[in-house]
Amino acid sequence: MTSFWTEENVKSTLPKRETSAHKGTYGTGLLLAGSEDMPGAALLSGLGAMRSGIGKLEIGTVEEVIPYVVPILPEATYLRNGLQKTAEDNVDLDKYKAIAAGPGLEPVEETEKAIHQLLKLDCPVLLDAGALSERSYKKRQSPVILTPHPGEFSKITGVDVKELQQNRPHLASVWAKKLGVTIVLKGNETICAFPNGEVWANPTGNSALAKGGTGDTLTGMMLGMLCCHKDWKHAVLNAVYLHGACADKWSEKRSAHTMLAHELTELLPEVWKRFE
Repeated sequence: MTSFWTEENVKSTLPKRETSAHKGTYGTGLLLAGSEDMPGAALLSGLGAMRSGIGKLEIGTVEEVIPYVVPILPEATYLRNGLQKTAEDNVDLDKYKAIAAGPGLEPVEETEKAIHQLLKLDCPVLLDAGALSERSYKKRQSPVILTPHPGEFSKITGVDVKELQQNRPHLASVWAKKLGVTIVLKGNETICAFPNGEVWANPTGNSALAKGGTGDTLTGMMLGMLCCHKDWKHAVLNAVYLHGACADKWSEKRSAHTMLAHELTELLPEVWKRFE
């Protein structure tokens, strides 16, 4: 059975920012993102993470991308050539509270080797875009979260896109249980299917999100919320809800044709405040 994650659910599960908290309270997140051809993916997902409750963000990206990101996101720190170092098992990954990989990456051997290292860890691992491939997942204590759009879902499962669109909640649930992962199937009324059979649909969002970069922003938001929520499921569901709510806020006074992905994170502070 599929239920909607509601405004009341969000209000009751968003974390409070404790007065005695410091950046260590909310942990360090690692974001493996961006490439020479897609430098903006690192920035968009980085902005999403920094706006979403994370204590400290480290962006692992190729050296050429860093000068583009730093002027707009000086709050982050950087792991130079982070994907390569992760693939070579040359990074202390145990220090991270949550890790996201995929925006702006290519689905190549180096990416696959890096993901193999990530899946050895005991922290939430979020995979998107170039980190999504057909693979099996060994059972682990912490969650694996996949965030495919329909075409990516088809690539990792073999399910035809037309068949998928006719029964999105059911097929997302079937494959979440089969792979032992959480699947966030993006689209109209985004589906969050958990490996225990729990399925939620998201009521927020509109066609303003049908534009490049919005998925990168969601990945970053989810990473940030995984770092500040006590319950990782709430982090996933609230990130999806608030991401859509930002698009709804945009469309109240502006055309859905005109929104840019980075404007989601500009709207997020005001939208989030409504639910506190």
